[in-house]
Amino acid sequence: MLLQAVHHIAVICADYSRSKAFYTDVLGLQVIREVYREERDSWKLDLALGNQYIIELFSFPDPPPRPSHPEACGLRHLAFAVADIEAAVAQLQQKGVSTEPLRIDPHTQQRFTFFADPDGLPLELYEVI
Repeated sequence: MLLQAVHHIAVICADYSRSKAFYTDVLGLQVIREVYREERDSWKLDLALGNQYIIELFSFPDPPPRPSHPEACGLRHLAFAVADIEAAVAQLQQKGVSTEPLRIDPHTQQRFTFFADPDGLPLELYEVI
């Protein structure tokens, strides 16, 4: 198998409008395409970060909640690289998003923090210098 890259990450949300606003207005991802799939009563929103397709945001009627705490099996979190973590945290907080205190990765000495999307999906900011 000759893997080349991660193509996209699929996220299912409980409230499509709220999650669309979070990923576009708060995080600043760009809409590539938005499709309503009537047969499934489902929205599919393709989002990019810069020029890279990164997230498929789906809505489905009554999705079950995601177990998250304590550490559940499955996707642990989605991490975004930032150049200035303090500025990124300040921008999130200005938009009403709470973040955990900054931590330092003991292996790389890089700073990082966690926050959550509207459905509690754990997201991370990881400072890359």
